[in-house]
Amino acid sequence: MRKRLRVAVLAGGWSQERAVSLKSGKAVYEALDRNKYDVKWYDPRDDLDSLIEERRQIELAFILLHGRLGEDGRMQGMLDILNVPFVGSGVLSSATAFNKEMAKAVYKSKGLSVAEAVVLRRDDLKAIDKLRERIGSPVVIKPVAEGSSVGICIADGETEIRKGVEQAFEFCPEVLVEEYVEGREITCCVLGNRDLDVLPIVEIRPAAGYGFFDYEAKYTPGATEEICPAPISETLAKQAREHAKRAHLALDCSVWSRTDMILRNDTAVLLETNTIPGMTETSLFPLAARGAGMTFSGLLDRLIALSLERG
Repeated sequence: MRKRLRVAVLAGGWSQERAVSLKSGKAVYEALDRNKYDVKWYDPRDDLDSLIEERRQIELAFILLHGRLGEDGRMQGMLDILNVPFVGSGVLSSATAFNKEMAKAVYKSKGLSVAEAVVLRRDDLKAIDKLRERIGSPVVIKPVAEGSSVGICIADGETEIRKGVEQAFEFCPEVLVEEYVEGREITCCVLGNRDLDVLPIVEIRPAAGYGFFDYEAKYTPGATEEICPAPISETLAKQAREHAKRAHLALDCSVWSRTDMILRNDTAVLLETNTIPGMTETSLFPLAARGAGMTFSGLLDRLIALSLERG
């Protein structure tokens, strides 16, 4: 009988996205084929000592830690020190993609279209009144380093913008104030290391009452219509697929990534790249995989194979 691969599922953690991470982890933990894998669960918040002590028993770690201390390169660095291979991107790629300011700079350096933006630190609050002169109004306000739309809002007018910036500072010491790009939101999922496959594009349509694809719209079943494949022209679809692959390569991502975009007229404007996409029952990556004819268990097999291939 073939030996089963010893896989550790890492979920939970310390971030604002802990609840979502636990759902992603549970979905993956339950779907991994027990004929192929010997699976053990670790929540690093509670099981960090056990993870370190049992590191030599782990052949591959499946990181499903969304947000800080999981998606930002720090858990990847710890696993490197422990000599535990893992699914997904390495330290530098994870940290760069998680930081919206750095990711935007990488996109721009590769000629990819991004929204105009300004980064504010706490001592820059006096400059808020000049933002509309530079990037217009309304604006999208985001913590520079958070995920799952945590701390994001759309604001118009100096008073509203100032309030949104102050709220975003509660999550991060740096805040991205970005021009509001009106258009259809899509996401494009990529599989691979250097040779890349692109899954069918998904269009995201939040229900009435949601100004954008915020945390509640992301994770409340039925709150958002997600259409796969997206009903867009082949010209736009081709552009979006190429942008997603270029973003994956520019950030030096490994195994998988999901790049979110807004279609403004005939141009795909990049928003961000996720190096640990959600894997809950409402998540976009599993939906795109189903659109490509893959079962959830088959998707996990593919991710693991790509991770082992990377070595």
